Amino acid sequence: MANFALIGAAGYIAPRHIKAIADTGNNLVAAYDKFDSVGRLDASFPECSFFTEQEQFDRFCAKVKGTKDNIDWLSVCTPNYTHDAFIRYGLRMGADVICEKPVVLNPWNLEALIREEEETGHKAYNILQLRLHDSIAALKKKVEEGPKDKVYDIDLTYITSRGKWYYTSWKGNNHKSGGVATNIGVHFYDMLQWIFGPVQENIVHVMSFDRVAGYLGLKQARVRYFLSINSECLPPNAVQGEKKTYRTLNIDGDEFEFSAGFTELHTKSYQHILAGDGFRISEALPCIKIVHDIRNAKPVGLVGDYHPLAKMPLAKHPFGWDDVQY
Repeated sequence: MANFALIGAAGYIAPRHIKAIADTGNNLVAAYDKFDSVGRLDASFPECSFFTEQEQFDRFCAKVKGTKDNIDWLSVCTPNYTHDAFIRYGLRMGADVICEKPVVLNPWNLEALIREEEETGHKAYNILQLRLHDSIAALKKKVEEGPKDKVYDIDLTYITSRGKWYYTSWKGNNHKSGGVATNIGVHFYDMLQWIFGPVQENIVHVMSFDRVAGYLGLKQARVRYFLSINSECLPPNAVQGEKKTYRTLNIDGDEFEFSAGFTELHTKSYQHILAGDGFRISEALPCIKIVHDIRNAKPVGLVGDYHPLAKMPLAKHPFGWDDVQY
């Protein structure tokens, strides 16, 4: 049984990490969040020590070092822009680290963390859960066993509705979340380059506070993509489960279905990591470079090979802000 600490216990993604720690038979010793709505801990770890101040959390972790409660692993479930600092904190504390996506916002941040791994002798892993999805793993195998010179035509569409709260939170601040492409798209970009090879061309057609559309030329794929958090972009048949969500991947005219099978992927990720088989943060470098380049690109407009939904009229920001005011 390994001992875990977790930073970001009140956040949206934390329950999946808490469940994964419990499902893999390990113990959550300590948790930290500035917010105290963490009753979710009761289900699996009622004895977990919880802190709302980082200084107290840090003191506890230092105090238990070398005891039976020594922190072996740190799970990071915090806002995107804080991942860099908390991964570094975990490595220097003497723990291995598991971090939610995106691991960082910029390639140079990741390169610095890789050096930190080497200096501390500890390892950091990224949750790249789509690589563990059965259907996606089968697609990768199919491509690898197919013609090496074949180039696939792909349309990726992902629309996941968000309310006005999104724009008040850190997620609506590009400097903190990385924008739509980073916040909701980074694992899709990782999946595509993992299967179809490295990026050869990266063009952005449309980018706004609620959407991004562009083209990725990969070694074995021509990818048109459209990502949005605006429900007005949804097709009529889009509702999946409790949320208004539409996720589709069209490959050479055929729909590739991978909507199901997501519920246990964090537990599966933890199993692989704890077995020494997880995805190190260095493996996230290609997708971090993709989203960094998208975020800093100048959109070219509706020219060339663009996704059909890119033609949709742009929406007004719900608070009247433009794309650079936060």
